[in-house]
Amino acid sequence: MAVNNVYAVILAGGSGSRLWPLSRELHPKQLMKIEDDYTLFQSAFIRLVNSVDDKNILSVTNVKLESQVKSQLAEMQTKFCRKSSYRVITEPEGKGTAPAIALSIKYIEKLNKDKNIKEDPIIIAVPSDNLISDNEKFADAIKEAIKLAQANYIVTFGVRPDRADTGLGYIRTKRNKKIREASVKGLKVEEFIEKPDKETAQEFVDSDKYYWNSGMFVFKASVMMSELKKYEPDIYDIVKNAEISSQTPTIPYLDFEEMPDISIDYAVMENSKKLAMVPLECDWRDVGSWEAIYDISETDENGNYVMGNVVDLDSKNSMIYSTSKLITTIGLENTVVVETEDAVLVCNRDRTQDVKKIVNHLKERHDSTQLTHKTVYRPWGYYTVLNEGNGFLTKCIYVNPGAKLSVQLHHHRSEHWVVVEGKALVLKGEEFIELNNGESIDLAIEEKHSLQNPYDEPLKILEVQRGDILDENDIVRFEDMYGRV
Repeated sequence: MAVNNVYAVILAGGSGSRLWPLSRELHPKQLMKIEDDYTLFQSAFIRLVNSVDDKNILSVTNVKLESQVKSQLAEMQTKFCRKSSYRVITEPEGKGTAPAIALSIKYIEKLNKDKNIKEDPIIIAVPSDNLISDNEKFADAIKEAIKLAQANYIVTFGVRPDRADTGLGYIRTKRNKKIREASVKGLKVEEFIEKPDKETAQEFVDSDKYYWNSGMFVFKASVMMSELKKYEPDIYDIVKNAEISSQTPTIPYLDFEEMPDISIDYAVMENSKKLAMVPLECDWRDVGSWEAIYDISETDENGNYVMGNVVDLDSKNSMIYSTSKLITTIGLENTVVVETEDAVLVCNRDRTQDVKKIVNHLKERHDSTQLTHKTVYRPWGYYTVLNEGNGFLTKCIYVNPGAKLSVQLHHHRSEHWVVVEGKALVLKGEEFIELNNGESIDLAIEEKHSLQNPYDEPLKILEVQRGDILDENDIVRFEDMYGRV
């Protein structure tokens, strides 16, 4: 590209609560495969490579999701033949897109300073949960946005609405001569409207002045920081004074806990006078709700989208989604049914935006079904909780070839492992023991241990835990190939 000092930031820290029960706080929608061979997060990365040198693509996420993001980036590293790992910026907790973008700017400026680059970097900030079918048209829009960013505008991308969606924000625009001089496709942003009611949304659809807000932005680092200083000085001051190095791209918790929890839309875009918009002329979809999933899915002659183990009679315009159990339905209309191994959602299609309220209720009840599935993904593979009761818990653990769990111990539980598939190498104390199919081993409370699979075939074991505390907080790590120590 003509501009060399261009970075992209993928915002990958959201919980995807409106897609519960499939999306959970510790395994959200952006880390899932929706309708592609890649996850939504990985698709965002691949899409950006058309516009930015891949080594300049950074990801910012919640520290709880760091290992999963790094695992998915490792696949991108293989795809693009990179020897060095892609960078991940971590937040101690989720605080909205404004702090995430500010933290990313601070880190990029630090990278440039270390490289003695004085040019003001241009940054492309994108969410990790969009579906875009035409990557070339997306790259064309990026080129136009960079032209406007060079002229000191903060640029957003608008999508022409084709339905009255109350779950999306809208942008009112008009033509502007000065903006058109920088980009023939550029429009002036007059107003942001956040999630209108159905009647107002339909008025926007019928007008030619309104676009959906895609949540993607392009800007000079200095321009965005100047606007944050003007409209959200607390974010500006915290980030400006935070200790961040190019080797450790994170911010101390004691600094971050004072950070306002606010989106970049509310913090800057609804206030700034430096806004421009480029129409996004590709098939864009925000995968923000089950209604959005229904809209992008292929339906049958009755308007139903059916996935998985389902038997239906006479339903219309409904979505029935099974991940494991048999679902049987009769005579549904405009209904969403989603089953996972530990939860079922049933709601009217017009109420899918309210799923977030259910998740909030679960949080208030301290119900773990909002946090994680019974199947939990880790960088080495995954585990599934099979059963649990008073003082015991059983899991099935799957370890990828060449992977290993951290060297660890537990203060409150013992473990018994039985190999049911493949072969395991177990560290027990200071001794390595090889276990074949059908063999087992006992690990005492506070005994240092590790499970490894240095072989070519997958490893599957059954684990029985016994103790008074049986959760992932009772792990003391000593060594870990995924940087979790």
